[in-house]
Formats: sequence, structure tokens, C-alpha cells
Amino acid sequence: MKKLILILAIVITSCTQSKTKKETQYVDIERVTKDLTVLTQTQQSRNYKNVETLDTIAAYIHKELHKVCDSTNYQKYQVQNNEYKNVIGSIGTENKNRIIIGAHYDVFEEQQGADDNASGVSGLLELARLLSKEKLKYRIDFVAYTLEEPPFFRTQQMGSYIHANYLADNKIPVKGMICLETIGYFNEKENSQNYPVKGMNLIYGNKGNFITVVQSKKSGKFGKEIEKLMKQNNLIETKAFNAPSSLTGVDFSDHLNYWKLDYEAVMITNTAFFRNENYHNEGDTLETLDIKKMSLVIEALYLSMKQIK
Repeated sequence: MKKLILILAIVITSCTQSKTKKETQYVDIERVTKDLTVLTQTQQSRNYKNVETLDTIAAYIHKELHKVCDSTNYQKYQVQNNEYKNVIGSIGTENKNRIIIGAHYDVFEEQQGADDNASGVSGLLELARLLSKEKLKYRIDFVAYTLEEPPFFRTQQMGSYIHANYLADNKIPVKGMICLETIGYFNEKENSQNYPVKGMNLIYGNKGNFITVVQSKKSGKFGKEIEKLMKQNNLIETKAFNAPSSLTGVDFSDHLNYWKLDYEAVMITNTAFFRNENYHNEGDTLETLDIKKMSLVIEALYLSMKQIK
């Protein structure tokens, strides 16, 4: 009982939905699969050493965003005598306040990086296509980051730090940031889901078949709103991890840089290495993804963005 109380104190809220719809209504699964294929099937891995490969992927992201966005540009910066770039596409540019939806496109070492993080980037592109057709209350900036992975993780060379710092320096109003991080791998087997704290399976279950809205106190009202809308849309089982950022994994992606600069942010994730044994190795391939479930995650976010107040 004491352990359960401790867990509840650390992880504040959890909720599941009873049913999952099997088909998407708006997301084009073939289009998402094409994006995933382009991102993963490169001759060289898209890590920081292969700058030409990163540039090729950045150009593809730019091309796809340019088709649907009001404006599209590169945010270039120098690291170790190489030029790296974020890709930014914006819609609803007539609105002053904005929401950032971001995902990193680089990988760790030599691998396809299908779940980490071609899945997030493909989600980003599909959300841009869908939301560009809507009349929204906010400007939305779709940002594809570079250099999220080691050796630059937790440094000011991360693409997300460059972007968040730009927003802060220019005093740009931001309602909140959504980080898409590993959203493509799901597992229905018993004991396929692990957690940073022993006993969390008693609350969240032991099957890796859900998506999470990861928050800390820094996520604020924006985090609560995203959590509420994702659950209400009830497309895929959605659970909320609301815990201190010091808990292992809670700040393990680009949203951490927005938290550092006092922007409200959440991470949408399948929990990465707590579930996917292929994380950061050659097994993280396109074939291991559940693209139908991943598409349900994208669609739930699309509907949530339409409903956000």
C-alpha cells in the first residue's frame, strides 16, 4: 500500500479508454507510410556525422511542408564547423499567439531510426497537411529539429534549444509546445511495457499498447488541455504521465528546452525504451512499426488541435 501511495504521489493521473477504433477517418496511411519510407531508407544513417544525409532529409521535410504551409524556412546554425538546420513550416500566420508542434529527424549512430524518430516526423508532416485545411485560433509552427540525439542531447546545440531560445529572445507568445517522440511502436503482449518506477504497472498496465501524454508541473494548463482532448477523442488508448521532470524519461526529448525557457510543453510518446527493445539500435526498422495505430495517434492530435481553446 505504501508503494502504491508513493507512485500516486509521483505520477498524478492516469486514464484509459475502453475501445480503440480500427480505422482512421482523416489520416492518409499510405501517405504516412511513404514519409516513413523516405526517412528510414537512406544510404547513410541520418546522424550528425552524415551532414549530407541530414540535408537531404531536411530538404524533403521542407518540400512537404511547403506544399501546405503559409511559410516555410530553414533555421540554420553552426556546430563544429558544420551547418545544421531546423525546418519550420507555419500555418495560421495571421494569428499572434502560436502553438509549436515539433519532432527531431536525426538518429543515434547507425540505424534507420524508424520509431526514434521517423515516426514523430511523419506525424508532424501529416498534421501539417490536415491542419492546413482548417481555420484555427492559433498560428501553428511545425518544427523538425536536428541534433536531438547524443552527443548533443542536453546541450545548447540541440535544434530545439536553438528554436526555443529564438522564441524567448524575440518575446514571441506561445500557448504551448507538443513534442512528438517515438509514436510508432506498440506491443499487445503481456509484460511488454516497463516503467521508471517499480509498481507503476499496477496503475498503467503491463502491455505496451497505449500512447502517453507526458507532463510535469511545467506543462501547465496547456498540458492538461492536450491530455483532456486526447482522451475525449478516444481514438487510441491514452494515458497521462504527470511527474517531476527529474523522473527518468520525463524530459528525454525536445520539450525539455521549452521547459527550460518557461514554455508550457508536453511529450506525446509510446514511452520509447521503456517499451521498444529496438531503441537506439539497428532493430529500429520500419517493419517493426504499427502504422495503423500510429495513424490513430496522429488523428487524435489532429482532432485535439481543432478543438483546443
